[in-house]
Amino acid sequence: MDGLDSRIVIIGLPQVAAALHADAEQAIWFTQAYVLAGTVAMLLIGRVTDIVGRVRIYTAGFAIFTIGSALTSLSQNPNQFILWRALQGLGVAMLFINSVAMIVDATPKKDLGLSLGINQIAFRFGAMAGLTLSGLILSFFDWRALFYVNIPIGIFGTFWAHHRLKEVAKLERKSKVDWLGFVSFSISITSFLLALTFGAYGLSEEIVVYGLVVLSAVCLTIFVAYESRQAHPLLDLSLLKIREFTGGVIAQLLNAIAWGAFLLLLSLYFQLVLDMSPLAAGIAIIPFDIAFLIVGPLSGRLSDKFGHLPFTTSGLALTSVALYLFSTMTIVTPISVVIAYMILVGAGMGLFVSPNISSVMSSVPEKRRGIASAFRATFFQVGYVISLNAAVLIMTIVIPYETITQVISAVNPLTISAFDKVLFMKGLSIAYFYLSIVNVAAIPPSVLRGGSRYKSRVRIFEHKILG
Repeated sequence: MDGLDSRIVIIGLPQVAAALHADAEQAIWFTQAYVLAGTVAMLLIGRVTDIVGRVRIYTAGFAIFTIGSALTSLSQNPNQFILWRALQGLGVAMLFINSVAMIVDATPKKDLGLSLGINQIAFRFGAMAGLTLSGLILSFFDWRALFYVNIPIGIFGTFWAHHRLKEVAKLERKSKVDWLGFVSFSISITSFLLALTFGAYGLSEEIVVYGLVVLSAVCLTIFVAYESRQAHPLLDLSLLKIREFTGGVIAQLLNAIAWGAFLLLLSLYFQLVLDMSPLAAGIAIIPFDIAFLIVGPLSGRLSDKFGHLPFTTSGLALTSVALYLFSTMTIVTPISVVIAYMILVGAGMGLFVSPNISSVMSSVPEKRRGIASAFRATFFQVGYVISLNAAVLIMTIVIPYETITQVISAVNPLTISAFDKVLFMKGLSIAYFYLSIVNVAAIPPSVLRGGSRYKSRVRIFEHKILG
């Protein structure tokens, strides 16, 4: 469901932006709101999940996502669209956190990498369906039909989860929810992302941007100080004392910053630079998901046998090389070369994702898996949101913001001048270059996390940290 919807909006973004008369900043927030809402709520969701159960929150997430999809399809202006996309994002966060936690709960340690790889297959099948389905829908119907698709699937998923899934996790029913921690964390993350957005798009005075950064830092300081003294913290900072958990989470954060904007930039390249139709652009992106689909489960299975380190490291290295190759593209680069680069990115991500998640989640005690999953997912989402803003900010180094708005919001890509296309392509190239550098930075923490055995790590954690 998440894969389907994320790809549908990536392909349909130019059409939705044009129909609702959105500028570049609003268009980016069509995807940002979806991710941001889930990001600020993830830690709260993870804590509540450990108290009331994975299945209940997962089922409620399906229902909220479905309602959000219906309301998004009824949007009359950019602000309404952003609001209801945020509601969708909240529902997806409830699914995103608990799907991984439930799999870890129900799967033997020796098969965990394979099971997480299968979970990634589900996302990739949905993603590939979204790439083609979005193009078909936009070829025959209004953009609103992009969200009609979610409604019957969401209704089915809600009832299926309610009747078929069984709770197997050990819950902490007497624990309390840390509301002060939730508020301070939410303000910190939201302020930081707004500062990054306003800075990227030049929408405010510098003093406003600096003020948001200071507010973010103050709230983050309050959050860390408060959480470190709580018996039942929203964000269990003691988890960071597990080297494998910390290394994997930091590597994932940097990888998300480097990778988060990749497919959106690629979709804009196909549609706005190469004049492809939405359907053709969606089909053109499929090789990425196929490569991920092939490599991901294999990497997960082999990492169960040989350990995570060879796969996470090689995956990050391959992704970094591929992102750099994208920075060398021009407006006349053959499509066959672009497809080859996409396959490299898909293979690199496939090598990295499942072994990294398996390493992170298996390094924590069973009772902490809900909050650990939320911790991991929050770092991923923060990185993903930063990526979209950072990509636009980097592009403004060589291309005016007004030109970015003109290109992204063009009703008909054929009306974009050749000069603007070349300029837009330069912006894409420099964005890919800097994103490749960020991904290289993810390699050291991934390597330095170590590879000690799971049982030993958990025993040390439980005795020395949890008492």
